[in-house]
Amino acid sequence: MILKGCVLYPLCPPRNKQRCSRLWKIAYGGLLKIVTGSLLTFYVVLCLDGGMVLMSKQVPSRFMYPKEWQHLTMFILLTLNGCVDFMSKNVLPQRCVGLEKGTLVLIIYELLLLMVSHAKDSEGVELHVHSLLILVVFLLLLVLTAQLWAPNMCHLQLMETFLMLMMGSWLMQAGFILYRPVSGYPWQDDDISDIMFVTTFFCWHVMIDASFLLGIYGFSSFWYHCYSPSLKLTGPKEAPYYASTPGPLYKLLQEVEQSEKEDQALLLAKCST
Repeated sequence: MILKGCVLYPLCPPRNKQRCSRLWKIAYGGLLKIVTGSLLTFYVVLCLDGGMVLMSKQVPSRFMYPKEWQHLTMFILLTLNGCVDFMSKNVLPQRCVGLEKGTLVLIIYELLLLMVSHAKDSEGVELHVHSLLILVVFLLLLVLTAQLWAPNMCHLQLMETFLMLMMGSWLMQAGFILYRPVSGYPWQDDDISDIMFVTTFFCWHVMIDASFLLGIYGFSSFWYHCYSPSLKLTGPKEAPYYASTPGPLYKLLQEVEQSEKEDQALLLAKCST
């Protein structure tokens, strides 16, 4: 009955097919990047009492709030990446995957430069946290750069997904370590055990993210091969075969082969006589 219901009542009724197809084609990832980057940008601008002042009024003038300006630049880059994804998928007449990948690589390059300079004014636990994040961003940059020349390699896509997941989870962990410790007490920069546990937490993140990704892949593969309704209804399908009408070149080859066979038959007859 369930399978019959799936056949008789599809997910999108015929009159709403066009609307569902439009909703399916919307770049939700790009919209999420735009919304998240915009909210974080407004948060950085509004969190300072005096506002985002670039230079002080003293003589000589000094740059103000360097870390906040770097955070603002990172969030603006995230918003621009979302705008490019949305334009490529929903505005341009044809999706340009090269534009999306190239923009992402350029943004990760800038993010790596910002992270390296961001860690200059750090020490102790904060420096160690940023160093591990820089390691993840650097590896992600290598994978994305390799994808520019090999965009269809599944291994690179899997590594990109894992490193993106790793970067996101470690960013959240860094926020708890540096600003909201779970214990309620700040981490001690002069305590070697705190620095060692930062590395331990990073290794736990690697194992958890890898297990999470493996679990999603295993569940999706198991569901696809065992419980996919489309497979049960239609059964295994062979690869489609497209027959083409014989062209002039194909006919010429057939004529050449036929003449060669006639010549061989004539030569054999002469040899036998």
